[in-house]
Amino acid sequence: MLQYAFKVIVSALIIVAVSELGKRSSFWGALLTSLPLTSLMAFIWIWRDTGNAEAIASLSHGIFWMVIAALPLFLILPTLLRNGVGFWSALGLSCLVTVGVYFALTWVLGRFGVRI
Repeated sequence: MLQYAFKVIVSALIIVAVSELGKRSSFWGALLTSLPLTSLMAFIWIWRDTGNAEAIASLSHGIFWMVIAALPLFLILPTLLRNGVGFWSALGLSCLVTVGVYFALTWVLGRFGVRI
């Protein structure tokens, strides 16, 4: 239980750090956010909990493909916001498009025999 609490605290601290840094500097907030900290923490925790290198390799492979699917969100959201669309509408639409891209990418990868 202590290990679970540690994971939650570390994760929360990273989210707070990103949001606070992002208020002060979009560059440093973006830099910190772009680091694969969540992935690295997951790799470390999976390794500590199971020692299963194949699970980490599979997760890393899946993350690679899913990052590609997530990238349109970071183009669509600022475009909508800069064109006067309200925040919640822009965020919702960006998320909907991103979910569609996730499904499309998963389907395309499946056609090529790539399993995530």
